[in-house]
Amino acid sequence: MLPLGRLTDPGSNRGPYRKSNLNLNEQKTQMTLWAMARSPLMFGGDVRELDETTYSLITNPFILEINSFSTNNKEFPYATGTKGSTYKTMVHSHGSRRCLEEVGKSHTQFLVFTSCNHPKVKGWSIEALDQDLDQICWKENMGSHGPLCLYKRKTRLASDERLIYNEGELHLFASDGMEFCLDASPRHKRTSRELKSGSFSPCRSDANQMWELNNNGSLVSSYSGLCATVKSTDANVGSSRVRSWIATGRKGEIYVALFNLNSEKTVISATISDLTKALPGRSLNATSCHGTEVWSGKDFGKIKDSISMEVEMHDCALFVLNCP
Repeated sequence: MLPLGRLTDPGSNRGPYRKSNLNLNEQKTQMTLWAMARSPLMFGGDVRELDETTYSLITNPFILEINSFSTNNKEFPYATGTKGSTYKTMVHSHGSRRCLEEVGKSHTQFLVFTSCNHPKVKGWSIEALDQDLDQICWKENMGSHGPLCLYKRKTRLASDERLIYNEGELHLFASDGMEFCLDASPRHKRTSRELKSGSFSPCRSDANQMWELNNNGSLVSSYSGLCATVKSTDANVGSSRVRSWIATGRKGEIYVALFNLNSEKTVISATISDLTKALPGRSLNATSCHGTEVWSGKDFGKIKDSISMEVEMHDCALFVLNCP
């Protein structure tokens, strides 16, 4: 079932009342994967309230052609991905929640929660931006890169609030826009070794969004008792988080779908020689193919050696190659 357009949640007694939780890139990705795998295209939204964007997705002629008439459909294992090298802070949205990470050329750092008994939780300190705005930044093991920081303000509660918070408790924000606060509400029981990715939710006066910075440099959730820390991974790990499918059309055309599973833009490539490996009986090495990309409408003209395109996070590219 394709969860596109206007939807109703299971168990609800009222009619369609919300839009799909998938953004446009994710909707294109689902339509492309379903078509390349020749899965049934069963529309799960309300056909009475079809918007133009959803209608164009589910009636795309290339998608319907691939889903109905393509052959030799299979995963293509030879696509490669190269992520950008610019160091930056990324706040990823998913519905009403966000996750924060710092992305660098050599490593990626994630905000995570763990037991306060963990030896690597004492790395936070205050950085003053101006007289009204401070940051709490992670300082340990940062190397040549800047620190991962959260914006800080003192909690202010309305006079009619029933909850009373201790002195020193504060909200932590993902950005200086102060719309999303660090949330430490536990979803299940954790062991002292377990880590959970940090997430941000719309700011509320809830106990699970209250934090305390201790003198020893630990940042403690007043609600869960967990401490926030930063986990580093090699940025090259996951750079291959790309997938690809290949199929042939009834007129001899070749369809190549490139999927970006990374949380940032990724250049995804596939060589013509590798396409030949996946298509027994087709000799493409001495052939110049003409290529177009379906979703952007871009005409790549003659393609002799490889196809390559920068693909947004959770997005895809769908190439149609005509190789005489």
